Amino acid sequence: MRLQTRDLLPISPRAGRMGPKRISPPGLLIEGFCILIVLGTCLLKLPWATEIPVTWLEAAFTATSAVTVTGLTVVDTATEYTLFGQIVILLLIQLGGLGLMTFAVLTAMALGFKLGLRHHLAAQEAFNEITLSTTKSAGTSIAIFALSAEAIGLVILAFYFVPEKGWADGLYQALFYSVSAFNNAGFALSPDSLSAYVDNAGVTLTVTGLFIIGGLGYLVAREVFENRGFSGLSMFSRLILTSTLVINLAAMALFLLLEYGNPGTLGALDSVGDKLLAAWFQATTTRTAGFNSVDIGALTAGTSVLFLLLMFIGGAPNSTASGIKLSTFLVLLSATRAFLKGNLTATMGRHSLSRETVLKALAVTTLAMVVIFLGVLGLSISVQGDFLDIAFEVVSAFGTVGLSRGITSELGAPGQLIIMVIMLVGRVGPLTLGYMLTMRRKSLIRYATTEIPVG
Repeated sequence: MRLQTRDLLPISPRAGRMGPKRISPPGLLIEGFCILIVLGTCLLKLPWATEIPVTWLEAAFTATSAVTVTGLTVVDTATEYTLFGQIVILLLIQLGGLGLMTFAVLTAMALGFKLGLRHHLAAQEAFNEITLSTTKSAGTSIAIFALSAEAIGLVILAFYFVPEKGWADGLYQALFYSVSAFNNAGFALSPDSLSAYVDNAGVTLTVTGLFIIGGLGYLVAREVFENRGFSGLSMFSRLILTSTLVINLAAMALFLLLEYGNPGTLGALDSVGDKLLAAWFQATTTRTAGFNSVDIGALTAGTSVLFLLLMFIGGAPNSTASGIKLSTFLVLLSATRAFLKGNLTATMGRHSLSRETVLKALAVTTLAMVVIFLGVLGLSISVQGDFLDIAFEVVSAFGTVGLSRGITSELGAPGQLIIMVIMLVGRVGPLTLGYMLTMRRKSLIRYATTEIPVG
């Protein structure tokens, strides 16, 4: 039965031609993020938000980094911002993370995305079949999911922070890190992030659990909760969970191999257990969370290149993570495997992938590479620095990871503006592009086939 249209969101492109101008969902998303950034910039520029006055550009950079849940900073969060300023940053992180996750889930629902969650929406145009009641219900469910995960993280982290820092500061830091971790933001209340807890399994594993859950997304997490078993999950959820585990373990093994004897990172740790814990944390946080428990600037060149790949891939769709997304990467691998085997159709989990899905993955990846190339080019012109450091900064900004090899504070005004644009594009770009690619009108024109040499 079709949903009632009395209270539909007034954002249909078709309806816009017959009445007042409507805002498309991608436009609404970008507009909302820009409003948050402007509001956050104004609040962070207030005299009582900082210990030392910051420039408008520095305030805008911090606000952009918080709203896009990146974590790159030109002003140290712990020492330069007051409690009021830190709370503003925390609210921007929460609104930015929940806002994009809600938009992503609603888009997936509107496009008939089924994960065994009893959502049976088959929209003719995205959001044209999403009622206000549906929007409110989905938004409430996502908020409950996020706040519940953050509350659990707060309680666990408080057991470690309160004895060390006292009740007030301990609870506040537990809250800050819980929200920052779940939203994959990477903001920390220490200049060296979580390096002081590199050998603390409780803090490390709790933070890891929070950003992995946030990086899996609401739809996958809800399906796991409803089914309470791996076999009953949809193919998509099984694929995301399995590939997440495989990539994390592979990254951990490579990190151990490359950094085990490095005195600037794992080599400085005494026990094998501490090395394993640090390797797990740093390998998993690199895909989008952005915390660090070892000195990123001391990484070997090989590890830095590995991190470039992990940051580029990112997390799962409809989550707090960014990058091209894990599913996009898997589609590209499946298409490549199909071509090498001489198959006409790419397959994944005993399912054939549509030609449109493969083309969409290619489009998202190509445009991501164009953005990164332009960012590296622009930053190379405006900043005098090592090429690997510059490339690392740009990919980290695009993947909204927040890790840096130490050049963020040296960017200057042009470099900061470039990174701000890349952070915003990296956060809203892939989802916006995927929406537009899905909802574009298909052409009925067919041209004669031709062959062009490739490779």
